[in-house]
Amino acid sequence: MTAFFQNLGLPYDGAWLLSTVIGILLIALPLMLAVAMIIYADRKIWAAMALRRGPNVVGPFGLLQSFADGAKVFLQETIIPSAANRTLFIIAPIITFTIALMAWAVIPFQVGVVLANINVGLLYILAVSSLGVYGIVLAGWASNSKYPFYSAIRASAQMISYEVSIGFILITVVLWAGSFNLSTIVESQKGYYGFLNGHGFNPLLFPMAIIFLISAMAETARAPFDLTEAESELVAGYQTEYSSMSFALYWLGEYANVLLMCALNAILFWGGYLPPFDWAPLYYVPGILWLFAKILFFFFVFSWVKATVPRYRYDQLMRLGWKIFLPTSLLFVFLVSGFLMLTRYGGAQ
Repeated sequence: MTAFFQNLGLPYDGAWLLSTVIGILLIALPLMLAVAMIIYADRKIWAAMALRRGPNVVGPFGLLQSFADGAKVFLQETIIPSAANRTLFIIAPIITFTIALMAWAVIPFQVGVVLANINVGLLYILAVSSLGVYGIVLAGWASNSKYPFYSAIRASAQMISYEVSIGFILITVVLWAGSFNLSTIVESQKGYYGFLNGHGFNPLLFPMAIIFLISAMAETARAPFDLTEAESELVAGYQTEYSSMSFALYWLGEYANVLLMCALNAILFWGGYLPPFDWAPLYYVPGILWLFAKILFFFFVFSWVKATVPRYRYDQLMRLGWKIFLPTSLLFVFLVSGFLMLTRYGGAQ
């Protein structure tokens, strides 16, 4: 795109800036629309699980319900508690929303279709996603209220606990692919057993795919790991004192993070933009459609789990992260690295 604007007579710096801004808008605007529609899909899936109708009044089949809800919160009054730290209270949801969008900069949607094709894309995502806890911790502390504060403490412990195991899981993928670049990781998944695309079909990496899926639910505080906003204990957790657009920014950030984790599940373990089978006619389908189909499948799994699995107790949540996922992921780092040393790098010689 930069070359296109240079051909129109713009200098390189101007062409690069304009193409980057357009690229950001091409990701951010459809993502916001996708968030609105998956909130609708989420509610429809929950309704189907409970034999209810779900949203069905606003627009055809209730499709405009999310937009009506958005207009409602936009027109509401923003209330800031008198005892709150005003500056941090306002900044916290902005941090959560902004960081949720930043990580999409390195997601490859198709061959060559990525905003920033950097060599350390996976490290960038790990770093950016780690910053997400700041929005929640600041909200809990700045609200100057006990329930948001309890929620912030829970959130920080929960996210740190599951990021450790996620880090080890990512190490196994990087070892196998030989790169931190997400496009390279996708391309390394071609041709398992001669006809399958995806690390998930690798016996050494399939357990990591399952643990990563569950850890992603915990990392995004989705049920059954939504201890940060357990309504029976903490009212609404860190969001208790929020209203209007500041409350909506948390929702947008949460669902953008859920979509990001669905995309990472697809990219790291199930071929990303590659078709599921390494068969030539399937490559005529644009890669972005394969990626979207996989994201929608994983989002259905997220919603399915939320609708059917009861919430964990906090001690169960911590036990799963520290006593099961962490040792298992560390074990598989040794297994994968040992297998690669024996087979790929000639360690047996």
